[in-house]
Amino acid sequence: MDGPTHCEYHAIEMERIETDFLVIGTGVAGLLFALEGARMGRVALITKRGALESATFHAQGGIASVLDQADTFEDHVRDTLEAGAGLCIESVVETVVRDAPARIRELQRIGVQFSQRGAGTELDLGKEGGHSARRIVHAGDLTGREIARALVEAARQDDNIHFLPDHMAIDLVMGDKIGGPDACLGAFVLDTVTGEVKTFQSTVTVLATGGAGKVYLYTSNPDIATGDGIAMAYRAGASIANMEFYQFHPTCLWDRRAKNFLISEALRGEGGILRRIDGTPFMSVYDPRGELAPRDIVSRAIDSELKRTGDEHVTLDMTNREATFLKHRFPNIYQECLRYGIDMAMTPIPVVPAAHYCCGGVMTDSYGRTSIPGLFAIGECAHTGLHGANRLASNSLLEGLVLARRAASVAGLVRHEGVPRAPAWHVGRATPSRESVVVTQDWNELRRLLWNYVGIVRSDTLLVRARRRLDLLLEEIQEYYWNYTVTRDLLELRNIAVTADLIVSSAMFRRESRGLHYSADHPEPAEVWRGHTVITKGKKPALLKI
Repeated sequence: MDGPTHCEYHAIEMERIETDFLVIGTGVAGLLFALEGARMGRVALITKRGALESATFHAQGGIASVLDQADTFEDHVRDTLEAGAGLCIESVVETVVRDAPARIRELQRIGVQFSQRGAGTELDLGKEGGHSARRIVHAGDLTGREIARALVEAARQDDNIHFLPDHMAIDLVMGDKIGGPDACLGAFVLDTVTGEVKTFQSTVTVLATGGAGKVYLYTSNPDIATGDGIAMAYRAGASIANMEFYQFHPTCLWDRRAKNFLISEALRGEGGILRRIDGTPFMSVYDPRGELAPRDIVSRAIDSELKRTGDEHVTLDMTNREATFLKHRFPNIYQECLRYGIDMAMTPIPVVPAAHYCCGGVMTDSYGRTSIPGLFAIGECAHTGLHGANRLASNSLLEGLVLARRAASVAGLVRHEGVPRAPAWHVGRATPSRESVVVTQDWNELRRLLWNYVGIVRSDTLLVRARRRLDLLLEEIQEYYWNYTVTRDLLELRNIAVTADLIVSSAMFRRESRGLHYSADHPEPAEVWRGHTVITKGKKPALLKI
C-alpha cells in the first residue's frame, strides 16, 4: 500500500521542532539510544502513550548473557544459530553474544536490580527453551518492567532528553521529496491529545517502535504494537526483510477475561510440562528436547494438538514445583493466574499460542543503519540478522541493548549537505470522520484474516485467499486515509495494513518451510531458499542469498 508524497500530507499546519536526534519509541532500545545520544546533542523522545508503555515493560523472561563459568560464548552462538535455522548472520550473532556481559553490567550501573542467588553475591541465571545452559538474567518475572523503570528514571534526569508522550509518528520526512539530499530529515508527528501535527526536523531519526503483534487476532503484545516503524520505513523506501518469520509464543493464558497475558518461557525452563486437557504430556512426540524445544516447534506442536483434538487449549503443569518456589520465582504470573481462579501450584494453567515477536523488520547493518541515510532502526522493528528464521528466547532485549549502543556510536557522525527546511503538514481536502465504525470493522477483519490464513501453519491456498481479501482492505483503508483527518486509530490501522501486506507477500514468496514459516505445501527446508526475503517499495520480493 503506497503512501502519499511529502508535499501532499493532510492535516493542520502546526509546530516545528528541530533536534539532533529524533527517537521514536521508549522501549529498551529507544531509551538506551536516547541516553547515549544525549551525550552528543539534543534528543526528542516520542512515544504513542506513556514513557513506560512498551513491549519492554511487559517482558517477563529476561536477557540472555554468558555469565557462568560453565557457559561459553561459543555455546550461546551455537544455540542462536540452531534456532535461526540457517538464516542468522553469524558475524552479527558473534558481536551481540560477546557484547552481552558488558550490557548487563551497564544496566546494573544505571540502576537495574536483577534477581540474585543465595546471599545476593551473584546473579540468578534462568534457563529457557533452546538454551544449552543457564544464562537468562532476570528480575523475577518482571524483568522488562524493572529495566524500563531504571532507564526512564535515568532519561528523565538528563536535560538533553525531551520526553513527548501521546505523540505518534505519521511518516518520515524524506529530503529527496523536498529538493534536498536523499536522506531522512525527521518525521511528521501527531499529538494524539490535541490533534495537532508537528514537523520534527532532525539530523538522525531512530525507529525503535517495537513489533507488530496486533496484526494478529491473538497476541501477547501490548496494544501499541502496530508495526509503525516498519510501515513508515517501507513507505519511505527502506528495504524490509524476512516478514514471513513471525514468532508465536507457545503459551499465553487462555481465559476469555484475560488480555494478552504471557506465560513466560521460563516456566518450562523450571520444569513445566505441557499436557493435553486429559493430562497426557505430548511434547516428547514432537521433539526429543520436549518442553525445552525452540518456540516454533512448541507452537506448532500445540497447534497440531488443538486441531487434532478440537480442544480450545492445552495446559502447562507447574504442580511439580512447590508454591513457595513459584511465588518467589514467578510472583507476577502467580498473582495474575490467581486473578482468574488458577493456583498454579495446584492446577495446570490453560494456555494457547499467540503472536509474539517479529523476526523480520527494517533491514540494517550491525550498527542499526538502514538503506536510507540518516535513518536508523533498532530493537524489534529492525532486522539485523541476529534472529534468522526464529528468535532464541531472551535474545530480544539483548539485541535492543547491543544495537542501541552500537547505533549511538556512529550516529554522531551523520551529516547532511544542502538541507532545506522540512515542510509543514497540510490538511488538503480531508475532513473529520463521522464514520469511525469503518476503522473498527477493517481493524477486526484484517486481524482475523491474518490469524486464520497466515498463522502458525500456512498453505498456498490460504495465502492466495489472504492476498485477495487483503488487497480489498488495503484499497478501502487508503481511500479512508485520504478522505479524513488523521487519528491514532486510523494511523495504526494504516500501519498494520502495510505490515500485513509485507507478511503475506513474504510468505507467498518463500516456497519452503524454515523456522517460523511453515507451509503445508512445502514442508521441508530447501538450500535454494537459504537467504533473506527482501521487499522494497515498488519492487518484487527478492532473495538475498547468505
